[in-house]
Amino acid sequence: MGEPLALEHLLVHGRPAGHPVARREGQVLDFASLRTRAAGWHAAFAAHGGQRCALFHEDTFEFAAALLGAWHAGVCIYLPADARPATLDALRAHVDGFAGRAPADQTALTPIPDAEATFRPLSPDLAALVVYTSGSNGEPTAIAKRLSQLSSEVVTLGALFDEEAGDAPVLATVSHQHIYGLLFRVLWPLASGRPFDAHGLPYPEDIVAALRPEPALLVASPAHLKRLPASLDWASVRGRLRGLFSSGGPLSPEALQACRELLGRAPVEVYGSSETGGVAWRRRDTDDAASWTVMPGVEVRAGSSSDDEVLTVRSPHLDLPEGAWFTTEDRARAVPGGFELLGRRDRLLKLEEKRVSLSAMERALVEGGLVREARVLPLADGHRVTLAVVAVPQAAGWRLQEAGGRRSLNQALREKLAPHFESSALPRRFRYLEAMPVNSQGKSTEAALAALFDPRRPPFQVLERAPERVLLSVDVQEGSPFFDGHFPGTPILPGVVQVEWALLLGREHFALPPDFLRMETLKFQQVIPPGTQLTLELTWAAESGRLGFKLTSAAGAHASGRIVLGGGVG
Repeated sequence: MGEPLALEHLLVHGRPAGHPVARREGQVLDFASLRTRAAGWHAAFAAHGGQRCALFHEDTFEFAAALLGAWHAGVCIYLPADARPATLDALRAHVDGFAGRAPADQTALTPIPDAEATFRPLSPDLAALVVYTSGSNGEPTAIAKRLSQLSSEVVTLGALFDEEAGDAPVLATVSHQHIYGLLFRVLWPLASGRPFDAHGLPYPEDIVAALRPEPALLVASPAHLKRLPASLDWASVRGRLRGLFSSGGPLSPEALQACRELLGRAPVEVYGSSETGGVAWRRRDTDDAASWTVMPGVEVRAGSSSDDEVLTVRSPHLDLPEGAWFTTEDRARAVPGGFELLGRRDRLLKLEEKRVSLSAMERALVEGGLVREARVLPLADGHRVTLAVVAVPQAAGWRLQEAGGRRSLNQALREKLAPHFESSALPRRFRYLEAMPVNSQGKSTEAALAALFDPRRPPFQVLERAPERVLLSVDVQEGSPFFDGHFPGTPILPGVVQVEWALLLGREHFALPPDFLRMETLKFQQVIPPGTQLTLELTWAAESGRLGFKLTSAAGAHASGRIVLGGGVG
């Protein structure tokens, strides 16, 4: 690890030509390679013109070179969370071009070979970045960042964690297309002189393999850390982690314990958001209830020991008028040396002319002891709005459902809520999952939760259930909208719907990663007409991220295959 360098001067002062910057499939990429590649990108941005460009690149080294080249060309980079066509199309009106990946009818910028550039110090006031946060409702919100905000946060990370981390290289399960991955996987390593891997680790067995050769840092999220299979050979790499980081949401007690037992250490949990940047951190080595320590240079305001209030933040990582405070969506209580989080602010909804707190309802459901996690959301039901619950049951909740069916658990939860809420406000629809659906940022969006109540979701019953296998009876109803137009006179269930049902029901019964990667061994043996009673067997191999499915009926086999899923790494 070299001497820390400010981002503004990284390509100006530089490092020795042979200093390792990144690793790609066994090859070391040095500082000279970074500077050459950044010069090529700088020339490409300068030749294209414009001051705003979207950048998406799976390779972290190439991404870093493009980012630096753009900044030195005076270009503000817009970071799409993914490269799906709809995501890129939505950026057309906001950018002057696309780098790395582009919409189908546009040509993406690529670096100009053999270009040379004279790099001058960057201005701290440079409009450097626009990132997107999905929020709870799934609607993307653009957040602008000046270079000084990013530089300030990188300096803070170095002051807090450089000494313990040493010169260990950086591994990651999270994407650099999000602010957390960008800071911890790209900018902090560049500034500190610590090498990073150019490719992410989509599966738990990749983590084991990457830690075998040498110690490293791992940048992860709760969505990944709660899916560490105990069956892997963690003992062979125990003690190899020089640092473990988690951000993007609360880390469950089960995930915390898995980190302690399998990885040999509790992660440094980072509290913050795309808007605020990093605010606080904690490491729960032995104390599960450890409070949050505020980062250097950051100020927070929270409630006293006798009350609670919304957490507000003042920080150099924020772009606000001097002296202004940012109001978060979290409730907190001040404690010596930091604060405790008390959950999200109340989300209020007017229902039957009465105000209902969805947050209070979620807290009451969890405190009832039958579910460990719950989300309450409004659903339009004709001309009225009703409430729905998506919950992850405790063992007691699963036992109640297995003994008396889903309705018995529904009723039990309504009874838990009845003393606190009027009967007209009680939820009417319920879905029970092994884990909440999350996107590549580890967020459970309202749009993803509402999709669980899509009327096109097939009715089913659980025949057999085990940790890695479930057998379902699925009704293919004659009135299903999926038969419309497919085909007139001889309706059959489309193959894409069969795959979608397998994935949808798989998410309800297993803790699956967020991103669809590809299909394997997909076979369609015979058609499925309306009225068929299907048996769907789902198997989940967490080590390889493969969801297997088989659709059969009294007529024989209909379809089978494997859906490969990953955690949204870049």
